[in-house]
Amino acid sequence: MLDFGFLGILWLMLQSRLFTKVARNFPKDEEAINAKLLTRAGFVEKVSAGVYSFLPLGLRVMRKIETIIREEMNALGGMEILMPALHPKENWETTGRWKTFDVLYKIKSREGKEFALGPTHEEIVVPLVAKFVNSYKDLPVYLYQIQDKFRDELRAKSGLLRGREFLMKDLYSFHTSEGDLDSFYEKMKKVYTKLFSRAGLKTRIVKSSGGTFSKYSHEFQVLTPVGEDAVFYCEKCDFAENKEIAEVKEGDKCPNCAGKIRVSQGIEVGNIFKLGTKFSKDFELLYKDEKGKENHISIGCYGIGLSRLMGAIVEIFHDEQGIIWPETVAPFAAHLIELGEGKSKKLYHDLQKAGIDVLYDDRNISHGEKLTEADLIGIPLRLVQSEKTGAKIEVKRRDEKDSKLMTVSQVIKLLQPTTYNLQTIT
Repeated sequence: MLDFGFLGILWLMLQSRLFTKVARNFPKDEEAINAKLLTRAGFVEKVSAGVYSFLPLGLRVMRKIETIIREEMNALGGMEILMPALHPKENWETTGRWKTFDVLYKIKSREGKEFALGPTHEEIVVPLVAKFVNSYKDLPVYLYQIQDKFRDELRAKSGLLRGREFLMKDLYSFHTSEGDLDSFYEKMKKVYTKLFSRAGLKTRIVKSSGGTFSKYSHEFQVLTPVGEDAVFYCEKCDFAENKEIAEVKEGDKCPNCAGKIRVSQGIEVGNIFKLGTKFSKDFELLYKDEKGKENHISIGCYGIGLSRLMGAIVEIFHDEQGIIWPETVAPFAAHLIELGEGKSKKLYHDLQKAGIDVLYDDRNISHGEKLTEADLIGIPLRLVQSEKTGAKIEVKRRDEKDSKLMTVSQVIKLLQPTTYNLQTIT
């Protein structure tokens, strides 16, 4: 019996089977680099301002990001759940945010019942935990989900960086004390730094306003000239503050080490908050301690916008030819380009047998088009086999100019490690 699921995977690896096509021109209604490149290369398609469909290549990138996040959250002791996007009005009235949360989408059923489309999930997760947790023995608890969010943004002109509908990971931690929350909060700083590094990004932990919940929170910013936020940071130590709470200015001495303060634009890719007992008090989320006394549970919130992260990666990693995906989140490990009469079919099957994730451009179009589109799509390693290369394969990294000729066994060896290095192959 044929395994149609497996056949579907094989067909997806053939570029001729992709129903999407690379566009000849950039979309006219996009301003942000990430939206221009992702749309033209066939990763996403804009439905309306701030709302995108994720196409086969784009969804593969999203799944790679999800995998990194799940691995890190699970290793931390997080338990994955999935909460609804449709929230009863009553929950938001309980917290007082039905009238004060300015980007809240509100809808009404045919029966006249009012709902919100979830921009965040405190109003759902806290009453959920209240049903199952009642003793100090039940704590701490770490719950996370990867779920669509909806926010009625007035300005949605930054592609995937500022969406009205977007995919987000949010983890909520529940603790017996502020001290336990503080300890976990510090641990999450390290986990997030590692997580973003795995996705190819170097982040700065930036102190920012905590709003109504606490004195401060922390953002994870990628410093880049194309960012929307202004970050004041020390050139020597890890001091960094968002412009909204900054007590320093460019050129000042760092309050921690006396180094010079610099300013840079940045893209926020994650944030963490101490919610304290605000929502516990709203929903009477209590636990009994060792003496039987009831106390409110302390809560922390830790968010990452997956679609925003994908957009940020493109903003950072691209050149004039197109996207340059980091290996860990690329839709495929290698892009096999057929420049002969079926010469690469055997190599394609050899790579598949070796378990290598490869996109095979088997289309009957010009060589120039294939190479140009490969640069635009941005898969980390390009493999070209033609009459010119003979029995060998021309191997070129997307972020390098020079290529090398390798044997099939060398290529397979090169692609098997999680991180490949052309310099190690002779």
